[in-house]
Amino acid sequence: MAADSSDRDSAEPEHERTDATDPGSAPKEPAATDNASDRPQAADSDARTTPSLSKSEDSAKADTDTGEPDSRPASSPAHQYPPALIATAVALPVVLVVAVLVAAVLAHRAPVEREPLVLGPVPAPAAEGPACAALLPALPAELGDFTKSTLVEPAPPATRAWQRADGGDAIVLRCGLDRPLEFNRASPLQIVNGVQWFEVRDQAAKASTWFAVDRGTYVALTVPDGSGPTPLQEVSDTITANLPAQPIDPGPLPN
Repeated sequence: MAADSSDRDSAEPEHERTDATDPGSAPKEPAATDNASDRPQAADSDARTTPSLSKSEDSAKADTDTGEPDSRPASSPAHQYPPALIATAVALPVVLVVAVLVAAVLAHRAPVEREPLVLGPVPAPAAEGPACAALLPALPAELGDFTKSTLVEPAPPATRAWQRADGGDAIVLRCGLDRPLEFNRASPLQIVNGVQWFEVRDQAAKASTWFAVDRGTYVALTVPDGSGPTPLQEVSDTITANLPAQPIDPGPLPN
């Protein structure tokens, strides 16, 4: 009995060993355990197999994460100027050109500082008489585009002058003169606004001197060519309003 028991005990380990090493036996399934040492290796494997991001993708990702655009010049978009700024840049040169043109026009129209005018003496025996004293203060400051000039003192008595804004030849009025030598019974006369005028032409000076011959004193108005009819008309109106008309007194006919 003891021998049989010993034989069974020795036989059982033999049977267990046979089961463990028998190729025909079904393999035992491994225990479902979480092997923590395998996970880092898998992560390393994934990192090795996953392609790395390019530099541009890294930059774009960084921009997305931070919410700020990439400020590098190579990747920044073209700057767009506001329409108001563009309109101002276009309009500013035009405004400057217009301002320069307006300033030039105003400077051209501005009165030019004229030199005082020098008038030579002419015999005028009645210059201090009542007729001239009534006429001179009533003369207009402007005759067409001619304006009153300043005379160099001492100026001849009972005289006035007018010039254009840029100077040039003047219109000259003299009051209280003697009867002109050229005025005689055969002289042609011209009536302008109620005043009888006698013309003496000066070809060299390109001017005419008109003498009012039907008033209490002789009044001479020298007008340069190109002055137009306005100066003679306005002076005629002033003479008519301030000096009463009188019969003419021409000189004798020349021999």
